[in-house]
Amino acid sequence: MFKAQFAPMLIQRDGASAIAFYQEAFGAVLLRRWDNDDGSVHVAELSVGEALFHLRQEGLQNFSPQQCGGVTCIVELFTADPDDLFTRALNAGATQLSAMENYDYGYRQGILDDPFAHQWSIEKALK
Repeated sequence: MFKAQFAPMLIQRDGASAIAFYQEAFGAVLLRRWDNDDGSVHVAELSVGEALFHLRQEGLQNFSPQQCGGVTCIVELFTADPDDLFTRALNAGATQLSAMENYDYGYRQGILDDPFAHQWSIEKALK
């Protein structure tokens, strides 16, 4: 078996605002950024801890949740202290969709919408 890792690509209307939000809400670190000729973000690479993700500007056949009016996936972010990260994201401008709670399937989680209509499940596995 080989080692693999997922890195979701989040499509954004406003990449610069998204980068700023993820830095404030999740403590994301901007690793790399490539801009378009007009100064908009073409692609940005960020990390939250060891979790890698990318942003891409809308275009061609890349549609943001705002443009589509919904999402096709939820980004699950695992952390040792989901309550703290959930509160931090709410304070940065996210909207709560479901409160943080323990579930019988063994996870503590809460779901939120970021200001760009991407959904995040902030969670940790319970022992």
